Amino acid sequence: QVQLVESGGGLVQAGGSLRLSCAASGRTFSSYAMGWFRQAPGKEREFVGAISRSGGNTYYADSARARFTISRDNAKNTMYLQMNSLKPEDTAVYYCAARFLPPSDTNVPVVPKHYNYWGRGTQVTVSS
Repeated sequence: QVQLVESGGGLVQAGGSLRLSCAASGRTFSSYAMGWFRQAPGKEREFVGAISRSGGNTYYADSARARFTISRDNAKNTMYLQMNSLKPEDTAVYYCAARFLPPSDTNVPVVPKHYNYWGRGTQVTVSS
């Protein structure tokens, strides 16, 4: 089992940057594919991006590609989301999620129901 805690959210002007972190408990962080999702008021939770167990594979939603970068440091049990050129439509609660995968599996799940563990989220607000 793994517990996830997001941090780094806040208020930023359009065009600015934020770096979110997702800290995981436990000693098997490298056994989990990790993902970032977001949910704006009145909208469904949507995929932002994901990273494989080793960090070798990443995948992004079209809305995030070219502006956001996901990375992980397995030695620190932490995943990151670097967000640049932020837009007001990026305003949402951002969640990190984890899915246990066997060593041979390099997938990066993109559907919320494929993740087993979730953090409580961190608010990102982008002002125009």
